[in-house]
Amino acid sequence: MREKLLQIEKEAIAELEKIRDNESLEQFRISYLGKKGLLTTIMKGLGDLDPAERPFVGKLANEIKQRLSDRFQRVLEETKAASSEEASLFDVTLPGREPAYGHLHPIGQTLREVCHIFEKMGFRVVKGPNVELDYYNFEALNIPKDHPARDMQDTFYISENVVLRTHTSPMQVRIMESKKPPVSVIAPGKVYRRDSDVSHTPMFHQVEGLLVDREVTFGQLKGTLTAFVREMFGKKTTLRFRPSFFPFTEPSAEVDIACVICGGKGCRTCSQTGWLEILGSGMVDPEVYGFVDYDPEVYSGFAFGMGIERIAMLKYGIDDIQLFFKNDLRFLRQF
Repeated sequence: MREKLLQIEKEAIAELEKIRDNESLEQFRISYLGKKGLLTTIMKGLGDLDPAERPFVGKLANEIKQRLSDRFQRVLEETKAASSEEASLFDVTLPGREPAYGHLHPIGQTLREVCHIFEKMGFRVVKGPNVELDYYNFEALNIPKDHPARDMQDTFYISENVVLRTHTSPMQVRIMESKKPPVSVIAPGKVYRRDSDVSHTPMFHQVEGLLVDREVTFGQLKGTLTAFVREMFGKKTTLRFRPSFFPFTEPSAEVDIACVICGGKGCRTCSQTGWLEILGSGMVDPEVYGFVDYDPEVYSGFAFGMGIERIAMLKYGIDDIQLFFKNDLRFLRQF
């Protein structure tokens, strides 16, 4: 029994030397010194020992318990002192740190602003699939398989007839298939093309617009886009319509605004022209109406489309489109 008591003391001291927190100390006290602890249990069993051995074992058990109690008390005081010293390093009266609040990405902010402007004009927001049928992405928009315009919209093919959409224009056909005029919608969303440089990315965002009704004119298109540009960039913004080509509109026009950097005087950003292209537009080609069973003799309409990244770059004076996708908080916190 003597050897057993001394072994218990040795193990208890070794365990106590490793303890440096209050929770573990309390567990040690319960295990060795508590009412149901190991030493107390041994002392309660002294009656089972030989009468001649009983006084010696009882005395040794009490001595070991006292030594462990003294050592336990020293460790407890050291632990409390260390905790107090650590706590003194912090001023607990200072207010807590406010958590960081997130906000919309600049692309999300610009997209929301563009949609809001057109919604105020009466356009309805519609959304469609990112993975699109070749029919809706090209053919129903008057871009057959052998049309050279497909080269300008080289995209990612899922299969021969399924692609990642190159524009949100397919929603024009989908909406006209399901609804008779009048139609006035805008279609925001992600689009995909095989481009990657300082002004292009393989994925970007577009907003396409469509209005079809009786007696819609090019003048109404100009008025709508002029109102949008001046709402987006300021009432004094100068803009121009420049003849262009799109397979699904005729006539077609690019819309330019006076360079926001130099005010139209000519600089590196606008290639010394004083103008920056922001969107494409035109009257819906009558050929498109054939795919949706609209009568081109009765109905006319216009369509337009813009890249949100380009709008954001011009609005905020950003010269590298890739900044939008690098997740650099130093850049994003500016918006």
